[in-house]
Amino acid sequence: MMRILVSGASIGGSVLAYWLRRHGHDVTVVERAPAPRRGGQPVDIRGAALTVAARMGVLEQARALRTHMRGMSMVDGDGNEIMRSTEETISGGRLDSPDVEIVRYDLVTLLIGAGDTGHRATFRYGDSIATLTQDGEGVDVTFESGGRDRYDHVIGADSLHSNVRGLAFGEEARYIEHLGTYVSIFSAENFLDLDRWQLWHRSGATGFGILNDRDPAVMLVNLGFEAGPIDYDHHDTGQQKRLVEQHCAGVYLGPRLLEAMWKADDFYFDSMAQVKMERWSTGRVALVGDAGYCASPLSGQGTSLAMVGAYVLAEELSGSPATAYDRYEERMRPFVELNQALAVENPGQGAAPESVQTAANSITLP
Repeated sequence: MMRILVSGASIGGSVLAYWLRRHGHDVTVVERAPAPRRGGQPVDIRGAALTVAARMGVLEQARALRTHMRGMSMVDGDGNEIMRSTEETISGGRLDSPDVEIVRYDLVTLLIGAGDTGHRATFRYGDSIATLTQDGEGVDVTFESGGRDRYDHVIGADSLHSNVRGLAFGEEARYIEHLGTYVSIFSAENFLDLDRWQLWHRSGATGFGILNDRDPAVMLVNLGFEAGPIDYDHHDTGQQKRLVEQHCAGVYLGPRLLEAMWKADDFYFDSMAQVKMERWSTGRVALVGDAGYCASPLSGQGTSLAMVGAYVLAEELSGSPATAYDRYEERMRPFVELNQALAVENPGQGAAPESVQTAANSITLP
């Protein structure tokens, strides 16, 4: 049995913790947030990730919680409908697909709760890693809270702006490729009276996607803009909201959307970017999901990459630890590259459905 520390209680971190525990390891997950992060956009479980969900025993629960979209519309700058579909949506693809579109918080809740209660990992909220010092036998960790401990391995599953990656591999500018777009996500009062429907609009460098699912009173807003790299504080939501206001004030429905944005307490903002690294491990420290190979939301495959990557990494660490990271790289690298390519296959319009399905199923999980 190994002692393993996972940084990040998100999708990849939760799946990794589950499978490491299933393989008999002592696992702690440290998460900066004080509790599981609520809200979030719909995400997709596709291809090989469906297999992971099924093997965790959460696939049927995920299907029960999936979004129930009836379709989507696209509108012009005056609100006139220029396209409508009841067969597919931009966020989730074909409505008759076996893929599962589910709100991120619902999925994370299922993943954290998966498995027998007595065999779950320890989750440590409201803390983060301050320093990492490793040798040939393990990794010494100090925490922001002041605690210290030693682990056999440390895994970063802590998002695009990974703390573990910064500590073990160096500044993030060396690894992040900006894709020229920024997006904000927040909840708002459903003043459009959407009913399990999506509304999309694009005008020049700005645009939005708005959707409503189970709660008739609430809609989820994706409001974004195109721009080159912007230097901003990733922890300063006020600054981020001002950036969105600066770029999106003139968009159709802009005043009402921005008013809702300023009131929102679940606001999220980031760039559309990818992480490109020659190696996802160094010594006894490794990365999984967005921390090591973010494909960006433009690919539609971030969730599936994180779930599959976590499954493969846990499997390899539980085989022969000495060569685990090499085998992890060998199995995952082609899968990652195909899925990252989806984000840039057809700029502004998304990858072809055939390309998405090919990439999603391009790895075999024995």
